[in-house]
Amino acid sequence: MLWKEVSAMSARIEFLELARLPGANVSQLALRFGISRKTAYKWLGRDRAGESISNRSRKPTSSPGRTSAEVEELVRTLREQYPAWGGRKLHALLKQSPGVKPPSASTITEILRRHGQLDGPRARQPRDWQRFEHPVPNDLWQMDFKGHFAFADGRRCHPLTVLDDHNRYSLGLVPGVDERTETVQKALRRIFTRHGLPAKMLMDHGPPWGDPSFTRLTV
Repeated sequence: MLWKEVSAMSARIEFLELARLPGANVSQLALRFGISRKTAYKWLGRDRAGESISNRSRKPTSSPGRTSAEVEELVRTLREQYPAWGGRKLHALLKQSPGVKPPSASTITEILRRHGQLDGPRARQPRDWQRFEHPVPNDLWQMDFKGHFAFADGRRCHPLTVLDDHNRYSLGLVPGVDERTETVQKALRRIFTRHGLPAKMLMDHGPPWGDPSFTRLTV
């Protein structure tokens, strides 16, 4: 005996052909085809309205949270004015623009990536190898907060990282409870005690080293 191969669409067509017959019992047909009465009447309704009976896309017809075209264009314009600035700096700049609700820093980064502006005109070209190592330890340190994540109790962890640019040695990976100046000072005191003082330190313009308390951190 040969098995008859039935697709979902052909089964729906067969169901509708039988359901159109005079005196057809829709409930029994639904049971026969393994569908609910609600689905059966939905297909019948679409068929009578001349609509397609194929599965409709579940993709939303609108995206309320999507960044508007005007804001995307503003992000691209600012990137052209400040080609070395990334998502965090552009986000801080947009917050100062009246009447503009800036997207998150990560969304701004994605906008730049989508439009090929993230790495400038050489984004897709092979790059020459560049060495950035400083000649001796403690010549230049880099410091940054690497995002944050939630604990089970609802608190958040803000990892503070400190690297030595001589050999990329991790001088500190500190699980901070926030990104405040006092938290950074406390972590740096421990790192200074263990490894000494650097000649220079490199940070971005984000908080807390990009706010007015930067002078306190410098001291």
